[in-house]
Amino acid sequence: MRLQRTLTLGLTAAVCTVTCKSDRITNQHNPPRVDAGVDLRAYSGSAVSVTARITTSSASQYRWTLSWGDGSADSGGLSTTGMVTPNHTYTAVGQYALRLSARGPFGVSDTGSDTLSAAVAAPGTPEVFIGAGDIGECGLTWVAKTAAVIDTTPGTVFTLGDNVYPSGRAVDYATCYTETWGTFKKRTHPTPGNHEFQEYFHDSTADGYFGYFGVAAHDQPIGDYSYDVGSWHIIVLNSSFEESLAAGRALSRASQLTWLGNDLATHPALCTLAMWHHPRFSSGTVHGNDTLQAAFWRVLYDAGADVVLVGHEHNYERFAPQTADGVADPARGIREFVVGTGGSGFDPLDTTKVGQVGNSEVGGVDHGVLKLTLSDAGYHWQFIPVGYTLGPNQTPRQYSHTDSGTASCH
Repeated sequence: MRLQRTLTLGLTAAVCTVTCKSDRITNQHNPPRVDAGVDLRAYSGSAVSVTARITTSSASQYRWTLSWGDGSADSGGLSTTGMVTPNHTYTAVGQYALRLSARGPFGVSDTGSDTLSAAVAAPGTPEVFIGAGDIGECGLTWVAKTAAVIDTTPGTVFTLGDNVYPSGRAVDYATCYTETWGTFKKRTHPTPGNHEFQEYFHDSTADGYFGYFGVAAHDQPIGDYSYDVGSWHIIVLNSSFEESLAAGRALSRASQLTWLGNDLATHPALCTLAMWHHPRFSSGTVHGNDTLQAAFWRVLYDAGADVVLVGHEHNYERFAPQTADGVADPARGIREFVVGTGGSGFDPLDTTKVGQVGNSEVGGVDHGVLKLTLSDAGYHWQFIPVGYTLGPNQTPRQYSHTDSGTASCH
């Protein structure tokens, strides 16, 4: 009996060693990573959409729940893409706290969540749209000054590419962006630039950019997308197709043009604004005009778009409405703003051109941000400087320190 009991205990221990270890392995898992996306701004009585992403090891085993903050909620199973895009209509004006959560098969330890907010205004309320490009460079003080203006200005934030230097890597975002413009990341809709695609490292993946902004940057490798701010339709494009050639992984301009045409047809708004990084028109002496961007411009012009925002040149310049070929067209032309003034150095403007040649109306090299107030049928612009880059006495008389005005949509 003693021998049989010893054998039985030994076999039981051996079986437990195998099965219990197997159970421990089976229960090892990573909880879902939830990215709820960018804060919402909406009108009461109009539908608003969340674009979120939930990352798991096995999407089919997970469910999501979104609490809208007004007592209602939506839920569902997770698709293989991990994308969650529910719609909702708020009936009352106010501020709402949203929470997106995901739950898997392993109980409490297999959950994740993220939050965002919704600012709901009465229909027709003007919306503030503020930002710049060419932003975070460590060791320069201008980026903190531009960030301070935006931090105290409620509204939707945009970037215009080259968001961080030197190469848009994860370490650059962590060290040269997070503590300044990163403080309002939740309300930022980003745009990629050539430094995001690390042209000097011959790497066109932009992993740092897409990793930092997450679902707000949308899908690699291009990251084009659109959204609405009030009654305006906003389009983000990627103009770094030339920089990616060196890596043999060129970003497709043709596919973007197809996407752009489809997006414009699907969203026939009275007021439309598009943004990318490289300027079609510029009086800058470092980069200047970029004819490669004319194709974007033509599609937007044919659809009746109103405004284009760009960076790349580290200066500010406003152009009169014009065609893709630079012909003045006050009736149907698109107005371009170059706003490469977010904090990284400055590029001179040709004083024989700025404000004088090629439909250029105003330009300067002072750092600052562009604040657009978007209404149902028009917009007001204001360039807000954060100081004199060259000093008042050293600034050429052709340069402007501030700029503002109002225009109607087509």
